[in-house]
Amino acid sequence: MALSFPELQPGVRILMGPGPSNVSPRVMKAMASPVVGHLDPDFIRTMEDIKRLLRIVFNTANEITFPVSGTGSAGMETALTNLIEEGDAVVIAAAGVFGERMADAADRLGARVQRVDAPWGRIIEPERIEAALKAAGQPKLLAIVHAETSTGAYQPVDGLGALAHRHGALMVLDAVTSLGCVPVEIDRWEVDACYSCTQKGLSAPPGLSPVTFSERAMAAVRARKTKCRSWYFDLGMIERYWGAERLYHHTAPITMNYALYEALRAVVDEGLEARFKRHRDNAAALQAGLAAMGLEPAAQEGYRLPQLAVVKTPAGIEEAQVRAALLRDYNLEIAGGLGPFKGQVWRIGTLGESSRREYVTLALGALETVLASMGVELSRGAALAAAAEAYRRVAPG
Repeated sequence: MALSFPELQPGVRILMGPGPSNVSPRVMKAMASPVVGHLDPDFIRTMEDIKRLLRIVFNTANEITFPVSGTGSAGMETALTNLIEEGDAVVIAAAGVFGERMADAADRLGARVQRVDAPWGRIIEPERIEAALKAAGQPKLLAIVHAETSTGAYQPVDGLGALAHRHGALMVLDAVTSLGCVPVEIDRWEVDACYSCTQKGLSAPPGLSPVTFSERAMAAVRARKTKCRSWYFDLGMIERYWGAERLYHHTAPITMNYALYEALRAVVDEGLEARFKRHRDNAAALQAGLAAMGLEPAAQEGYRLPQLAVVKTPAGIEEAQVRAALLRDYNLEIAGGLGPFKGQVWRIGTLGESSRREYVTLALGALETVLASMGVELSRGAALAAAAEAYRRVAPG
């Protein structure tokens, strides 16, 4: 008997978790373009344009700037496996899942990891980072998360690159949840290696990890005493494919690169400053509405991400039931917590294409309705009124 499987029919969702975000129709249209070979002249032209566009979005002149074939975790592996050799002292700032992930990856590479920890939801102060750099002796690198996706904390970065360099270390930045939403200033901040992803602020599907490496970082890569432990993420080989040689390394995901190209064009068409303002404005309205419902932010005051609100769930409420109701009744996806925040918070994103006034309004109205139906005492309509007032304050004129 022949097997029969139905056609794909995934639901149309409004994605307001920490990623993926909604993908714009122009990106979806680009993905329908004809697939060509990974060394085809048409694709090579696209590769060069992607590199130029990424330099604009990363605010860098770095020659070695391209997308790694893989998700944001592939970018992390690329940065760490190429810069770390066994026995190197590295300082990792960990205040959430993704800082801890970097520390784990560095440990697996044989590094001597000097962690700088902070309670979840709080930033890590520069003086604590400097103390760790001093304690590490001769650190190879300092690595930190710019936008901690698990907590909603917005880590200040300006000055950390110079601080790392004063101690002879390279600066590595996780910009997975920040690129395309808030300023990422690679050259001005003296960042040596940075990685991001496609499915959050850039609003393409998941599958690529934009990376950029400074000349200082590349000098360290070329001065390695041992081979990079990963063949797939060996920067010395990948740069020969993405560079002038076009030496075959692997088959790049053609369609995903089309998606990234169009997503980056959309960012540049909008303008970085206008895009950052859009994220700030929608975040202010969302956060005002959540506060009007009595929901308390989990991240430190003054250091909360404008693209991801992480709020504590009301006492006595099963947070997963709320998320299930939002998905079932409103086609709206938000996320729960990770690690010690599991079951304790909601993570509500306004990233990239999902940063829209109509989505903020829908999310607040839907969340208020669901919570009220579960017996949470709140003032009906207060969330939408607070959001409307926040929008009024940022309206032109």
